[in-house]
Amino acid sequence: MPRIDVNRSGEMEAFVQVVESGGFSAAARLLDMTPSAVSKLVARLELRLGIQLVHRSTRKLQLTPEGLHFYERSTRVLADMDEAERCAAAGAAPRGRVSINASVSFGHHKLVPLVPRLLELHPQITLDIALTDRIVDLMDERAEIAIRWGQLPPSDLVARRLGETSQSIVASPDYLARYGTPHTPQELEAHNRLGWTYRRSTPDWPLRVDGRMMALPVAGPVRAGDGETLRQLAIAGAGVARLSLYHIQHDIDAGRLVPLLEEFNPGEVEPIHAVYIGKAGTLPARVRAVLDFLVACSGVGGGRYTLKRSAPMPANSTAT
Repeated sequence: MPRIDVNRSGEMEAFVQVVESGGFSAAARLLDMTPSAVSKLVARLELRLGIQLVHRSTRKLQLTPEGLHFYERSTRVLADMDEAERCAAAGAAPRGRVSINASVSFGHHKLVPLVPRLLELHPQITLDIALTDRIVDLMDERAEIAIRWGQLPPSDLVARRLGETSQSIVASPDYLARYGTPHTPQELEAHNRLGWTYRRSTPDWPLRVDGRMMALPVAGPVRAGDGETLRQLAIAGAGVARLSLYHIQHDIDAGRLVPLLEEFNPGEVEPIHAVYIGKAGTLPARVRAVLDFLVACSGVGGGRYTLKRSAPMPANSTAT
């Protein structure tokens, strides 16, 4: 039998908080303890297990391989304990902080407008929202949910599908009035094509010409690090952009942006997912509540963003 003076859950909680907050001082503030007390708890845990869980330095705290494995198991154990307490509480509302990472465009146009409804439905949940178009590591960024689009690479993350989107090449009416409207991919080569400041999985624009795919390199005087900036640049008339329709459909409807070369659009559809660490049965109620809301919410869950226009679409298009 374990010794009764060993508070294993307390040590585990302190260790998980150190990992998730990035250090002993930050964890101590969240746990309302002193840094030395938190450090002693983790040291006692390492001594009892007979392994080193973290590499300590003045600049950075880094998990050992054994520490990473123990962290993953510990989060599941603590989630199970939370679930047991929730069952005992019989119907207690989800509470606590949930951290969400999303692209700038999805955050501004889809996530942020939903926040009031989410908080009204779950008033005891608080949110930490970080917006970046950089693909993040959930562990490094302390994010519990990340919203990503495109095909997901193999990983230990779990994904729930939120919807799907296609993309279109667009420009503002003012830009087209000044520089002309391209009607072929060859004519598009003479235009300013707005690109990204970091390497993308598809750095070229795919087009279908005479039934065959071609890749048009992105070349122009302006690049940006997020889709919302590219959208604003396109609306301002700085050039031509290729953007997801969930991001720009309202601009097309309002006439701020004009779709170009749709007869050459391959009509590829990209899924939008919410990804997270862990299994559905071990998620804290606060995280599960946010995920369920995003999946079910009108305009996101199961949503399909494809071009709405009266002009004929190419035969291979998936637009409806």
